[in-house]
Amino acid sequence: MRSLPDIFYNFHWIDPGRAARSSQAYAGFLALFLRRHRIRALVNLRGPNPHWRWWRNEKKITERVGVAHRDVMLSSKRLPTRKMLLALLDAFDQLPQPVLLKCSGGQDRTSFAAALYIVHTQGWSAFDAAQAHFARWPYLHLPKRHQRWLKLFLVFARGDARGRPLRNWVAESYVPENYKAWLEERGEGASFHGLYDPMLGL
Repeated sequence: MRSLPDIFYNFHWIDPGRAARSSQAYAGFLALFLRRHRIRALVNLRGPNPHWRWWRNEKKITERVGVAHRDVMLSSKRLPTRKMLLALLDAFDQLPQPVLLKCSGGQDRTSFAAALYIVHTQGWSAFDAAQAHFARWPYLHLPKRHQRWLKLFLVFARGDARGRPLRNWVAESYVPENYKAWLEERGEGASFHGLYDPMLGL
């Protein structure tokens, strides 16, 4: 039975006992459901934000309850860089389980990360299960105009990878400009806001 914090923070298991997903615990309860589900690591998909109270509180609480904390920066509107994707895959491989993936609402970036987790850990045969994490119910994924690229990413990746494991494809072949071109060729040029400036080194 789901607890009040689970419902309030859009908490769901991705792979029971190994990986879960949720929104930002703005109003408290973070320690409660970390303990309830025996979470051992938290991946913050909003990146490091030391100037914001929510980030400082999250770091403080995870440290207090003995949960590893990892910042991975993603945007729901800008296409990810190779470095960002590899940082996320590294988090999947390196952190103790169960691991909790979270962004702000637990709907968009978290759906994307959950889908990548499934394909990364189970292979391309789990493609349909991965794409199911973009459902409106129960995950509340209701993408805005510049967020539609999120669900299309694994469609592009599967075709371009040609059977290679997700991590190998990201490390060897993925460049956001190619994904941008793929989207534009299919009339999805408005499904993302833009690319990151390469000068930022992200």
